[in-house]
Amino acid sequence: MSKIIIGIVIIAIVAFVVFRTQNNKKLALENIQSGSDYLSANMTREGVITTESGLQYLVLKEGTGEETPSPNSRVTVHYHGTLIDGSVFDSSVQRGEPIEFGLNQVIRGWTEGLQLMKKGEKTRLFIPPELGYGNRSAGSIPAGSVLVFEVELIDFQ
Repeated sequence: MSKIIIGIVIIAIVAFVVFRTQNNKKLALENIQSGSDYLSANMTREGVITTESGLQYLVLKEGTGEETPSPNSRVTVHYHGTLIDGSVFDSSVQRGEPIEFGLNQVIRGWTEGLQLMKKGEKTRLFIPPELGYGNRSAGSIPAGSVLVFEVELIDFQ
């Protein structure tokens, strides 16, 4: 009897994982399409620059000096992260406290984008899924999402 129950539980878990994976793939495809449309329109906006990798950025406030962080720098930033519909998924600004981390410890869009910034600069980064979380969901970020961050580079070492 207990073997039958264990078998049923295992089958239920496998079915749940398969269902969730299929649902994630469908959602990712929908998000990738809407994100692609968003980025195509966004690249035509005045001041938006698109890098070779597909990262888009808009400088909101110029920084000072000539130095920029390297991939191995530790940075201190204030940021506000949203999806393309404007829903906030994370914000050091809302928490009222900047964050410090190694540039080699974050998504590729951040690593690339922050290396373009000077101390004191504020930039809006538009990160395509392939430079973010790809087809994986992460917390409240759905699979295949374009991420929009306003980032202020406070300091780096």
